[in-house]
Amino acid sequence: MPHAPPLGALLRLYAAGSALTCEPVEQGLLNRGYRLRTTRGRYFLKHHFDPDTADPAAIERRHLATLRLAALGVPVAPPLAHRDGRTVAVVGGHAYALHPWIDGRHRHGGQLTRGECTRLGALLGAVHACLERVMPPKGRTRPATSPHPVESADPADTYALIDDLLAQVSRHRPADAFDELARHRLLERRALLEQHAGRRPPRGASVGWVHGDFHPFNLLYKDDAPAAIVDWDRLGVQPRAEEAVRAAVIFFVRPAGALDLRKVRAYARAYRRAAGATPSELAAAVHRVWWERLNDFWMLRWHYERGDTRADPQFPAASALAVWWTRKYDAVCDAFVQ
Repeated sequence: MPHAPPLGALLRLYAAGSALTCEPVEQGLLNRGYRLRTTRGRYFLKHHFDPDTADPAAIERRHLATLRLAALGVPVAPPLAHRDGRTVAVVGGHAYALHPWIDGRHRHGGQLTRGECTRLGALLGAVHACLERVMPPKGRTRPATSPHPVESADPADTYALIDDLLAQVSRHRPADAFDELARHRLLERRALLEQHAGRRPPRGASVGWVHGDFHPFNLLYKDDAPAAIVDWDRLGVQPRAEEAVRAAVIFFVRPAGALDLRKVRAYARAYRRAAGATPSELAAAVHRVWWERLNDFWMLRWHYERGDTRADPQFPAASALAVWWTRKYDAVCDAFVQ
């Protein structure tokens, strides 16, 4: 098994019995997870591998937040404490956490009824409202580690990135279908940015505590009900409504790159009620996340700069979405605010 965790040392520390099976969990792009069965039960073992989020003290703080959220009824899977009373185990210089195994499955927006979309929006709104109760006041915390900066993207930087990526695409041998699509989308995106460069949004506002990475792979369902929100590594202070928009864009994008706006509307109405968010707050968030999508090429950077192809299957829909969203901008905004 690649990157096998030090099971003996970890299980002794947690007094969790002896390992019977340990299987990697394939879903997820960052960190490493394992389905672990021992003589004492079933667990999820997480290896906090991402250097941006693997500081043990920071992991402990995030763990404490999930314990507090669980006390408020938010569906989470809080970590287990080991014999030293901590929830993070550092073995061989690596940080690990042991969680109870949650029987459940991931569901994307196409598998949700409109009623379930309403429940999803209400859930994220409740997460944001409950985080405000259990976390420190926003002014007394350090800025959150997040892939989504408060300052909007500068198109001049994006033009330079597009040129660099086009050069990398042209050098790739042998050329394949992914290269062809990448080149098409890069040229298309540059034309869109040139057309809409004057619509760069101002800095974000209305910040609050957010999960930071709310998407289908971080939500487990049991039957038709959410069973656990997982992976709180990006917990931090960010514009709250932008997380709601980003989550909807991921849940409700169709394979061809369009959004299911009927489901978005049901989700957004429930989110606004649960979070106390205003239509104007959602409208501003829609504009900023649209702009973010126009300027974002993280999947291509993974592919060409890192040689990491795990996100490649998401690229066709994600890259088409930016074009469709630009064409349907008013309809998308209406779905979030009405």
